[in-house]
Amino acid sequence: MKIAIIGLGVAGSYLLHTLSKEHEVQGFEMQKAGEFNAVCAWGAAKSEMERIFARINIDFNDYVFFNGSNINLELKGKIRKVGCKGLVTYDKHQLELDLTKGLNAKYGERITPNTFPSDEYDLVIDATSLQRVMLPKITDQLLVPCVEYMIEYEKLPYDDFYVKPFSTASGYFWYFPLMKNTAYVGAGDYYRKHMEELDNFNKKHGGRIIKKIGRPIRLSAPEVCQPFTQGNVVGVGEAIGTVFPLIGEGIIPSLQCAEILHRNINDIPGYVEEVKEHFKVYSDVYKVIKLKMNNKLNLYTFILNFGAIWTTYRTMKKQEERFGLEVRIRDMAEILLTQL
Repeated sequence: MKIAIIGLGVAGSYLLHTLSKEHEVQGFEMQKAGEFNAVCAWGAAKSEMERIFARINIDFNDYVFFNGSNINLELKGKIRKVGCKGLVTYDKHQLELDLTKGLNAKYGERITPNTFPSDEYDLVIDATSLQRVMLPKITDQLLVPCVEYMIEYEKLPYDDFYVKPFSTASGYFWYFPLMKNTAYVGAGDYYRKHMEELDNFNKKHGGRIIKKIGRPIRLSAPEVCQPFTQGNVVGVGEAIGTVFPLIGEGIIPSLQCAEILHRNINDIPGYVEEVKEHFKVYSDVYKVIKLKMNNKLNLYTFILNFGAIWTTYRTMKKQEERFGLEVRIRDMAEILLTQL
């Protein structure tokens, strides 16, 4: 089968690597090769990343920067420790480049539906994240603006992960240690309070800014990111809503989505159904987050929607190693109910 992959981020690079062994595949990436940036904080759960990449004979440990012990979670101005269960940061940039190395990948290619020859391919995979370049735009979009800096410090402000959720569960500030004396410091907030938090942190702790990256993330669940297909085009990863809305996590869900597509590459309707089933809990999480962001989650609506909240908690609790952290109902309830 002749396949085109548009977008070579986390899902696209994985699929180019895996599908090229079985099909005639060409990858296209908007960013130029020398300017390629792998956005997001580069944090993921080690055990799940090891599982995914062991299947394609890649040792994920070769890319790990930092193994976390605890997340310093700030609520109401106080720090509490949340135990890490394999949460790491890794060289996402190098891993994605290595996945496409030696394969038919074209960087610096800006693709549009009007100019791309889709009819020359049996299948076109849209892995363009927020843009959904080859698929219809989404009407129910929940977008959160995000900015992050890679910063080099003389002395690290924290020796482990640090996270501060914002009011109305509309976003959070993060500090993720990388290699040596560098860290990713970033924030995203639906109500655009993130720059104030970032500026305050940077004024307090200083450091040399190596890189700045800004882009929104979409928290809309797969249920509202349809259609997944149009003609011979099929979406994958963040393009079809594989971001866990409570914590804005997209790396592992997008890789899991790519695995599902790889398994069903000759059965796209089967892929669509498996994606809906695999990510159906995201709809419950999305419902709760929307209530909170619209300031409609009070004690009454919390009780009214407790089924969705409990499903979210149970999903995370049963998969603590998959999420890379200790999951406690107290923390979740406090984040959702507290006005910070």
